[in-house]
Amino acid sequence: MITKDMIIGDVINEHPELVRAFFANGMMCIGCPASQGESIEAAAQVHGLDSDQLVAALNEALA
Repeated sequence: MITKDMIIGDVINEHPELVRAFFANGMMCIGCPASQGESIEAAAQVHGLDSDQLVAALNEALA
């Protein structure tokens, strides 16, 4: 299960298939250096996204 306190880089390393879900939900900076140490919640806030919606979409993509 993905949570908003998880680090984006860790999520992508464990679940590379979620890159498409990140992109589809407006998170285009998956490869940027900040994503390697930034939580999903922090990145969503920086990009003006709803972290709860993003996490729900990521978990749905894993199902």
